[in-house]
Amino acid sequence: MFNKSDIKRNEFQLYGAQAKKGYDWWWHNFTGYDAKTGEEKAFFIEFFLINPAYGSDEPIFGQLKENKDKGIKPSYLMIKAGAWGDDHAQLHKFYGWNKIEVNKKAPYSIKVDNFYVGETNTYGSIKISKEEALAHPEWMCDSGEMEWNLNIHKIIPFNVGYGASSLMRHLELFEMFWHAEGMKSEYDGYVIFNSKKYIVKKENSYGYADKNWGKDFTSPWVWLSSNNLYSKKYNKKLENSVFDIGGGRPKVGFIALNRKLLSAFYYEGKCFEFNFSKFWTFTKTKFNSEETDTEIIWHVEQSTPRFKMVTDIRCKKSDMLLVNYEAPNGLKRHNKLFNGGNGYGVVKLYKGKELIDEIECKNVGCEYGEYDK
Repeated sequence: MFNKSDIKRNEFQLYGAQAKKGYDWWWHNFTGYDAKTGEEKAFFIEFFLINPAYGSDEPIFGQLKENKDKGIKPSYLMIKAGAWGDDHAQLHKFYGWNKIEVNKKAPYSIKVDNFYVGETNTYGSIKISKEEALAHPEWMCDSGEMEWNLNIHKIIPFNVGYGASSLMRHLELFEMFWHAEGMKSEYDGYVIFNSKKYIVKKENSYGYADKNWGKDFTSPWVWLSSNNLYSKKYNKKLENSVFDIGGGRPKVGFIALNRKLLSAFYYEGKCFEFNFSKFWTFTKTKFNSEETDTEIIWHVEQSTPRFKMVTDIRCKKSDMLLVNYEAPNGLKRHNKLFNGGNGYGVVKLYKGKELIDEIECKNVGCEYGEYDK
């Protein structure tokens, strides 16, 4: 079963070769509500570590021309925070490795200046002026400000199995690892985004928390997840359900496994998993993503000999942003990686040809991007 908590998989991973060529990030997204109007808004917060072996007092940016010319690799903690919607923005704050405190064992934590993240809470404050954003393209961010103080309650995990086991991590066989300790999470606290205060409550935060680490990023890159779900068959909200889909083109050693996804649907206490790494389940996957003038659209079909899951999600491009990262080798290959939190659509679950349920999905976290090889 995939719903096994394992906070050891959230530990710091940048040892051995990955200390010189590796990234490690902890991602969070959730929904808050305007304290005055009640308007809904989706937010994200991420703590991203890269290449500790090259660390110093100040952050080292791989996108600076002088560093590119000299082959100098990036090394820093990047704190990424922001919001989706018409006024979407990603705000970045960077610190050198010598300035940060990392608790590398479970339960993990990262602390620097006025920022903190751990298994059960996070707080921080970022402010980037328009002048700073324009003067520092190497920051890869927008202008704006965001402050937050949040409790994190991780309810249902997606433990992908042996692919992120201690042995696989030690051998560093996969290029990109994934663990979702809180694929369904509840957040409470507050966010102040561009001078507006938003209240975050557990019961309608529709939260998510996961972790990725490795040597490079997958392409294509696909992610879909939601726990704001409504059963069309039974005409009721699903209070104990969540789905999570991720992957694209995983790489094991030098071998690329084309168009593979890992998926889990926790449906009112029942587990449906479509996981290519568990070869004995005979999981089959077909997926495609499409960009129109106004939307990004995902269609995913996954099946085992017993069950099938068909996922159709879309998100308005005007609500999304192009999320920015540089890889451990200093390259920025993903320059059109769409990232959003206001996706919507339908998931259908089948047992054989029998429809188990047709589920409406809202507040879907979603990503799609590919780069030219």
